[in-house]
Amino acid sequence: MYAVFATGGKQYRAVTGDILKIEKLNAEKGTTVELDQVLMVGEGEDVKIGSPYLKGGKVTATVVDHGRGDKIRILKFKRRKHHMKRMGHRQDFTRIEITGIAASAPKKKVSKAKAAKPKAAKPKVEAKSEA
Repeated sequence: MYAVFATGGKQYRAVTGDILKIEKLNAEKGTTVELDQVLMVGEGEDVKIGSPYLKGGKVTATVVDHGRGDKIRILKFKRRKHHMKRMGHRQDFTRIEITGIAASAPKKKVSKAKAAKPKAAKPKVEAKSEA
């Protein structure tokens, strides 16, 4: 079973046992985190899609560690203006291990009587001609 969930402005596809590097979470190392913004859960031909999120869908994960990514170097340069600016950035991340995926409760089936509503007949409007 796999799930597509959103956290930190990004979407991730995960299977139980995967280790993912996501945006930093405020959780200590070793704690369990529940991610409830589940967009889709699937297993073979059975796929449940939320709009936008699945009700009751949940991904549980354990925080493995925190860290900082590689440095990204930013260079701003304007030719013939005697201007050059150098900057760097290191993004914080949290590494998690997916421990469980819970799908939402199955939807209630609509009975045929409710599904087939009779359509109301439209009244005919006759146009009067003025001659």
